[in-house]
This record gives sequence, C-alpha cells and structure tokens, in this order.
Amino acid sequence: MRPDDMLHPRPAGLYCPAGDFHIDPVRPVARALITHGHADHARSGHGAVLATRQTLDIMAIRYGQDFAGQTQVAEGPLRIGDAEVAFHPAGHVLGSAQIAIRTGGRRFTVSGDYCRRANPACAPFEPVPCDVFVTEATFALPVFHHPEPEGQIARLLASVQAFPERAHLVGAYALGKAQRLIALLRAAGWEAPIYIHGALERLCAYHIEQGVDLGPLRPATDDGMTKADFAGQIVIAPPSAFAATWAQRFPDPVICFASGWMQVRARARQRGVELPLVISDHVDWPDLTRTIAELDPEQVWVTHGREEALIRHCTLEGRTARPLNLVGYEDEAE
Repeated sequence: MRPDDMLHPRPAGLYCPAGDFHIDPVRPVARALITHGHADHARSGHGAVLATRQTLDIMAIRYGQDFAGQTQVAEGPLRIGDAEVAFHPAGHVLGSAQIAIRTGGRRFTVSGDYCRRANPACAPFEPVPCDVFVTEATFALPVFHHPEPEGQIARLLASVQAFPERAHLVGAYALGKAQRLIALLRAAGWEAPIYIHGALERLCAYHIEQGVDLGPLRPATDDGMTKADFAGQIVIAPPSAFAATWAQRFPDPVICFASGWMQVRARARQRGVELPLVISDHVDWPDLTRTIAELDPEQVWVTHGREEALIRHCTLEGRTARPLNLVGYEDEAE
C-alpha cells in the first residue's frame, strides 16, 4: 500500500482512512485530532476531538466548554481503528504537538506548526523518527534566518530606556506569542508590571496555572491610570488593537510587532511598525532543513506555506517531496 493511501488530503483536511480521522480539519468532522489551539488548526463543531490536555483547555477557553461533542486527552500511544497514534511536543505554543501515526507498516509524523528555538512558554520540540514527515513551510525560503529572540528583547528594552516618556505597544498574538514575549522579558530582567489587553487575560492566566512564570500583569485599561502613567511602560496587545481608539490612551506610543514576518521590511512599513521585533514561533529555513536532515525521512510532504523552495531543496538532497495543497491555514501564530 502506498503512503498516499494511508494519509491523504480531503476537502476537510488531512485524512487517515485506517483510523477514520482528520488532522486539524478546516470544517466539522466526526473525529478530529488537533495539533494545537490556534484558530487556523483548532476549530469547534467536531463530533469528537483528541488533543493534549492543554490544547483541549485552550479550545474550551476560546470556544466554550461545549466546543465538541466529545473530547479525549492524548496520553501515550493510542489505538484508533487500524492506526496507532501518539502526540509529541512541537515547541510552537503551550500544548502544541506533532502527531505520530503508525499504519500499514509506515510511520508518519504530522508536525503541525513547530519551532526548534527554546521557548519558556511551552515544551521543546521532540524529533520523532518517521518514514514520511509532514511539515509546514511558513518561512521556507533561504532568506529567512531568524535572530535569537534574546537579542530582539534587548532591542525593545534599549528603546524603552531611550524613550522613557513614551509607552511601548507591542503587537503579539493572544495565544503563544504574547506569553513567550512576557516570559522573555522576565528572563531579561524586566520586573515591572506588564500591561496587557483584555484579549490576553484568560490565556495568560491559564499559562500561569500551567507553571509559566509571567510575573506581575496589569490590565491596560486600568481606570486608575492616566495617560502619563503609561510613560516608560510596556503594553502587549493583539495587533488588531492598534487600529482602534484603544491605542490612543497611551502617550506617543512606540508601535512594535513581534513576528517572524518583521524580517520583511515592507511588512513592517505596511503595519506602521516603528520597532519590528523578529521573534517567531515557527522554524526558519536553517531549522527547517536541519530538521529534515536529522529525521532523514523517505518522503517529505509540505503543507501551508512556501512549498516550491523546500520541495526543490529536498529533491536536490535526493529526497522525495510533494505539496499537499491544504487550505484554510491563516498563520494566526505569527
């Protein structure tokens, strides 16, 4: 039996016939295995969902307790029909996992979104041996070499010191990036309260419950503070908040944005970003190609992202590679 017969794309997403399940489906299905809690991978309305405990908790926070007909925590290898599945850390966000599938004598690893850099807000990536590696390609171009995040945090703190009369507003997505940014600031020695948008509060509270040290956090809408009180402070919010009147409460704000896309200067200019921070929760080109070399799979299947360069790279390395052309992934985590 060919690998394509054991795992293949359908309109709803990647499908495993042996277990009769989809992975990160883009529409409601009977049985879904979810890699992580970002909205482009984790949707509500499925008949049954299998995911890590943290991903199930995050989905409940975002969608309500009844986000699926049934839920099951992925603990250890599980048998689903004629397939064996296991969840392994992906290093992307809290609870994120790669899904390893054994069926028909083949080993598949569906990586979801993953990152090889140290992240104080989640468990580190775990290499999983496989015959077929299904990988994202968000930053799959040789131009993408992400700097160490500690250096980007140092740039932010240097700007705060240089402009004590201004507030620094940092755009960071609500799940994963915001908490990682806060943890990095704490590791760099920033002990003052960090002010957060209301959209971050429940997810930050959950990270703290899970043992992620975020230090003192305060609501950015604190009625007891004047505009001048935010001078010299760091405020973290979803990027969408900067286009609203919400941002006008802060004194002459320095607009920052933490994203791997901030390496592209045109994107920073389009968003009106004064201080771009290149901090990504995805693999860059060196980590992506290193991962493939380390796993040494027979085949590489490429999902959402820049497929052509990675497929060309694999071909030159003597490895079979193909695009899956999955749709519906909007890269919420960047």
